Amino acid sequence: MSTLAGTLQAFFTDRLIRQRQASPHTITAYRDTFKLLLAFTFDRTDIAPSRLSIEDLDAPLIGEFLNHLETERGNSVRTRNARLAAIHSLFRYAALQHPDHAAVIQRVLAIPPKRFDRNILTYLTEPEINALLHAPDTDTWIGRRDHTMLAVALQTGLRASELTAVTIGDVHLSTGAHISCHGKGRKQRITPLTTATATLLRSWLTEGSRLPVDPLFPTRSGQRLSRDALQRRLTQYVCVAAKSCPTLASKKISPHILRHSAAMRLLHAGVDTTVIALWLGHESVATTQIYIHADLAFKERALDRTAPITTKPGRYQPSDAIITFLNSL
Repeated sequence: MSTLAGTLQAFFTDRLIRQRQASPHTITAYRDTFKLLLAFTFDRTDIAPSRLSIEDLDAPLIGEFLNHLETERGNSVRTRNARLAAIHSLFRYAALQHPDHAAVIQRVLAIPPKRFDRNILTYLTEPEINALLHAPDTDTWIGRRDHTMLAVALQTGLRASELTAVTIGDVHLSTGAHISCHGKGRKQRITPLTTATATLLRSWLTEGSRLPVDPLFPTRSGQRLSRDALQRRLTQYVCVAAKSCPTLASKKISPHILRHSAAMRLLHAGVDTTVIALWLGHESVATTQIYIHADLAFKERALDRTAPITTKPGRYQPSDAIITFLNSL
């Protein structure tokens, strides 16, 4: 076995799984990165992955691989940077195991992430939220499940993986109703439920006899709903809701947009960004600042506070044409 093969296996089994106890999502993302990299290297060098050495994965080849991701595979800059982060993680581990390859490793670690423009995030307005919540057919079991699921997502801001992983035992509907979940980075958090959401969940939990370990929003067969299934259901309801709320047709809606919408509702209600960060399970309050940047009304209120006392708040409105003419005389 080559030095690279042994190092790569130890990186997954020793560093990621044993030491860092990485989540299945992280392991899957890293695995896919190295499968792509090894296949690309084989195409370029004709060397089987099990025979590659660390020197074969030098900085020029890694650079070509990153360009390949963007130009040939059509990956975004974010994806390109995520793949590079996985490669950097492997090479930092290799630097400890193989100091004799330090020169090659340092040149790879010196490859910087690519800068990119940050688009203003998309979120749903209140009319769009109402239209989406009325889209499921609540006369059917699936419709009632999806209606409750959308309401929970829009109120709690749970990530898609958190929403599909919530079990019946995670829901607490007594005094201080809330949902507990294990979020990103294995952080456990508790999200309060409004009276309306708690009422919906009480009604939903009466449908069928299930165990506390069962998924809160299962499939027909009782299995956990997949992320792809969640996206398909959401896409279907967006098409239905767009008939009564046409602005939805111009938006690309994903489960994460529901999370953004929950954050914007909190922001509009005057909730402090530090509380929103705790609500969403953000590692840093700085992450929550994107919602302030996306909210024009929030900026206008800040502008109103800086205006002279005699100035009326709100956007500038040009005076009537006739009045302007008379004032000019």
